[in-house]
Amino acid sequence: MTPTLMGRWQTRILLLTIVGFPITLPFSLGILGPGASPVFGLVLLYVIGLGLLWDTIYNTLQKFRWDRDWPGLLQLVAGIWEAIFLGLVIKTIGLPGIAPEALSLRWFAFHYSCVWLGVYLVSQSIVRILFPRWRFRGGRWL
Repeated sequence: MTPTLMGRWQTRILLLTIVGFPITLPFSLGILGPGASPVFGLVLLYVIGLGLLWDTIYNTLQKFRWDRDWPGLLQLVAGIWEAIFLGLVIKTIGLPGIAPEALSLRWFAFHYSCVWLGVYLVSQSIVRILFPRWRFRGGRWL
């Protein structure tokens, strides 16, 4: 079974919350990055929010594939596209709570890469091992 739109949304929210938040915490506390700032937490929230829109597009595009599923590599590449888009939006017009000058592209890219790689690795390994029936339920958790 391939992921349904609801399954994609649930998985994205769950993984970005459970995996993304602990990765974001050292950035927000100033342990990693330019100093303590809530900007990284806001970036994570925007990744979740914009991701819900992306998943709608991905779900539509996926229906044109013969197996109606994405290979793991395309999932990783989708994260790159999402990072480029979000980075450009933040640096050109800003987002509520994030002024264009409040976040350097270098730290944005490093934070986003850490979060996305963590989420990707967990989704491709731990989730598949601990929850083998997850895929058969269309990616839905509830």
